[in-house]
Amino acid sequence: METFTPVDYVYREIIEEAIASGKRGKVFFFENPGVVGEAEGQVVLLEEIAGKGLFIHLVPQASVRIDRIITLFGKPGAAFDEYDAYANQCLDCRGGYDEAKLD
Repeated sequence: METFTPVDYVYREIIEEAIASGKRGKVFFFENPGVVGEAEGQVVLLEEIAGKGLFIHLVPQASVRIDRIITLFGKPGAAFDEYDAYANQCLDCRGGYDEAKLD
């Protein structure tokens, strides 16, 4: 697992608001570099795990490190800019197509 990257406090506020409101929804996050995962449920806890970073815990069963969250219930998370850059890479840069074959 990658090293935890501290996040802006605004992302913690979004999480704390979700906990206080009892809101349920989907969380999209990076499971590994370049691999997007998702979980659905209610955020019930924000917890610091020594040596690993800050995690949210969702009911029924999921834990996500907050610096890897792309969106939390539709709101941008700490990894949103990373995802945006990843999603906007040209396909040629990722080996997805050959422009010469398109002509």
